Amino acid sequence: MFFIIGLTTGRKDLKFNQMVICSRCGRYGRYMVYMTYTALSLFFIPCFKWNKQYFVQTSCCGMMYRLDPEVGKRVARGEELEIRQEDLEPVSGGWPGGQMKRCPNCGYTTDEDFTFCPKCGGRF
Repeated sequence: MFFIIGLTTGRKDLKFNQMVICSRCGRYGRYMVYMTYTALSLFFIPCFKWNKQYFVQTSCCGMMYRLDPEVGKRVARGEELEIRQEDLEPVSGGWPGGQMKRCPNCGYTTDEDFTFCPKCGGRF
């Protein structure tokens, strides 16, 4: 009899949508919440998950926060709630330069200092 056992790390994006004015860059954006975990797999099927951590990333500048575990569990259960600033602990400073540019024509995003979009040629 053979057993195939393994340890893996994973990421699960959680369904959560909250529009905010970013405290770092001052732009309008939203919080994207995800969970990271370590899992024991038996025959490539995750059986047991541990080391769960919850993170929030802003869509405007990419600032990364660690989310309070209790609030993260509530988000994972699908509860309606609002993430407050005191629930967040800064982890990283976001994208270089602090701001991503998004083309209004095609939606292309970049952190480079372009005047025109390299994908469609439209003005940023």
